[in-house]
Amino acid sequence: MATSYLTTLLTSSTTATSSLSLFHPHSLSSKFSFTPLSLKLNHRRFNPKPLVFSSSSPSSTKISATIAVGDKLPDSTFSYLDEAGEVQTTTVSDLTKGKKAIIFAVPGAFTPTCSQKHVPGFVEKSAELKAKGVDTIACISVNDAFVMSAWKKDLKVNDEVLLLSDGNGDFTKAIGVELDLSDKPVGLGVRSRRYALLAEDGVIKFFNLEEGGAFTNSGAEDLIKLL
Repeated sequence: MATSYLTTLLTSSTTATSSLSLFHPHSLSSKFSFTPLSLKLNHRRFNPKPLVFSSSSPSSTKISATIAVGDKLPDSTFSYLDEAGEVQTTTVSDLTKGKKAIIFAVPGAFTPTCSQKHVPGFVEKSAELKAKGVDTIACISVNDAFVMSAWKKDLKVNDEVLLLSDGNGDFTKAIGVELDLSDKPVGLGVRSRRYALLAEDGVIKFFNLEEGGAFTNSGAEDLIKLL
């Protein structure tokens, strides 16, 4: 009789403990089952967004610079290598004084869009641009003169477009078009936004500034339409 009572007591105690346990498999599956909605919410919350190298942003915030149409370009010094491999310099004033000059900038030498589209487009259209009165076409990048020289040789550019180094980013900072790519995997640091402008005697006549490294309105064709 005592044995039967003890057996009954143990059975009841085990049943009660099982029904109260949060870690029992059946209790976990019934109380914490994942519905399609919960999976969807978890996916939205924890799925990381891919990195975008171009730094284009879905934000509707209007991009801006510290210069605008009608302003005179600040003077600055650029460097390049001559045919003998010696470092030479030129200035904004040299490029624009008494001239109609196109200055366009790229985020970096040897980068895909810059190498495949932006610079080649100006090389291809250089004769057409000069026929419309353009005296100088210059590409600016925050790279040193040696990199720019190697890039020029790689692209097989002659005198159609000047590839100039704004190595310390002085001109880029002066016109307010810095592009911080230091958080990207390729580690480009602070570079220049992509843009193209036309200056007559140093005064800006039009200025097409891109969002980050996007390539939508700063190509040679875009400028030909404005001339």
